[in-house]
Amino acid sequence: MLRAENLAVQRGSRTVLADIDLELRPGEVLGVLGPNGAGKSTLLGALCGELPPSRGQVWLAQRRLGDWPGAERARRLAVLPQASTLNFAFRVEEVVAMGRLPHASGQLRDAQVVDEALQAADAAHLAGRSYLALSGGERQRVHLARVLAQLWPGGEGQTLLLDEPTSMLDPLHQHTTLQATRAFAERGAAVLVILHDLNLAARYCDRLLLLDRGRSHALGSPEQVLRAEPLQAVFGLEVLVQRHPERGHPLIVAR
Repeated sequence: MLRAENLAVQRGSRTVLADIDLELRPGEVLGVLGPNGAGKSTLLGALCGELPPSRGQVWLAQRRLGDWPGAERARRLAVLPQASTLNFAFRVEEVVAMGRLPHASGQLRDAQVVDEALQAADAAHLAGRSYLALSGGERQRVHLARVLAQLWPGGEGQTLLLDEPTSMLDPLHQHTTLQATRAFAERGAAVLVILHDLNLAARYCDRLLLLDRGRSHALGSPEQVLRAEPLQAVFGLEVLVQRHPERGHPLIVAR
């Protein structure tokens, strides 16, 4: 379980994240929403230890995040950044296998995990190809497979942090990516995912954190957070909130 207490981050003299109290729960997908510059990626950076907090603490299980040895922490916490830079012509399987580096599970087991993670990310058909020959969306799915392989098969005590994993994907693969994320959480892992699409967040997330100028504006179920008033206050967008005719979750329609 990953937990933040009174978390704040500063860039120079400017506070970009403040007063964040957050707990990621096993078996749950927590979606993070907010306009550009709201502090979403800063929050993820602080939660994974990439950005040092100016105040507060991040805990992984019952230990401060910084107290975990690197390999041990990597077996419990995996991060998919907004952009992944890789400029070598590795085969797709080799990229995904990078997620197995913290493990000592052997070549046969690692190959099995790579195959299963590629299938989960709907990228098995890319096996054998050069990473550099892939489109942006294909690369994004390969990196999703990589972080899934890092924690595979997922379970309680593990945490997956995803920064806009659907940003370069077509509508079908937006859904397959979030379905894979949802399935990973159902095995017991805690998942945080940054999203811009309110309707995808409503469908796939158990709870939502709505950020505004570095602070929590709302935290709760999709029904509690995706209401016309907070959405207009944070995004400046007038919306109608209806119920999905089949699934029952909130359906957001811009006016």
